[in-house]
Amino acid sequence: MSEERFGEFVLVRRHGDGGHVAELALDRPKAMNAVSSEMARSIAGACAALGEDRDVRVVVLTSTHERAFCVGADLKERNSFSDAELVRQRLVARGAYTGVLEIPVPTVAAVHGFALGGGFELALACDVIVADRTAVVGLPEVSVGVIPGGGGTQLLPRRVGAARAAELIFTARRVEAGEARELGLVDVLVEEGRDREEALAMASRIGGNSPVGLRAAKRALRLGQGLDLRAGLEVEDSAWRAVAFSGDRAEGVAAFNEKRKPVWPGE
Repeated sequence: MSEERFGEFVLVRRHGDGGHVAELALDRPKAMNAVSSEMARSIAGACAALGEDRDVRVVVLTSTHERAFCVGADLKERNSFSDAELVRQRLVARGAYTGVLEIPVPTVAAVHGFALGGGFELALACDVIVADRTAVVGLPEVSVGVIPGGGGTQLLPRRVGAARAAELIFTARRVEAGEARELGLVDVLVEEGRDREEALAMASRIGGNSPVGLRAAKRALRLGQGLDLRAGLEVEDSAWRAVAFSGDRAEGVAAFNEKRKPVWPGE
């Protein structure tokens, strides 16, 4: 396993042969991973680097804090801003959430403890959320006079429907792990302390598949959201054509017929 730091508060670890599984760890334990401007820049930088790395097939978003995934925006920092500074900081903050959302390979969030506000939005930006039984999630922004601004008003209804998302955002309530799984706020519920382990295990399974296929499948899934069926099928067809004549497709078919594990060329 290799490690690389992006600023003071973000740690990237590469797992397995070839480093196909990348772990992006939020590492600001003294503030329960509250997202400051500096941390937001580091998240955006790490996401951009991972997205450009053709060896990376899947990214796992984790936390080094024992009791929290991420408690959201750094409100102490925000309290010191002038109006002009808040406007400038908005672009920095958006860069972090958009950075996670636009990673071109599959992403898995490993959530334990508090994942609130912007912290939960970082998880919502991932494709799959694995949570342990200590997880508490929610979007409480209206309780402090703002709204979810890291994608929550758009990502949450895509997960749980408009009415359910409205109830959760308008009440600003926190949801514990069991109910979160029932409502679809998280996808996989595991025993306490096993969220990172289970997320990395899932990532390892994902990472064994074709890198060309994974990127194309994610692109089709994301671009097809919100489209009518006919338009969505055109998105799928475009993605299929992008992989149908790839080296990965040729290797996958050959390996299947030869009853061996494929060695993906990644092109």
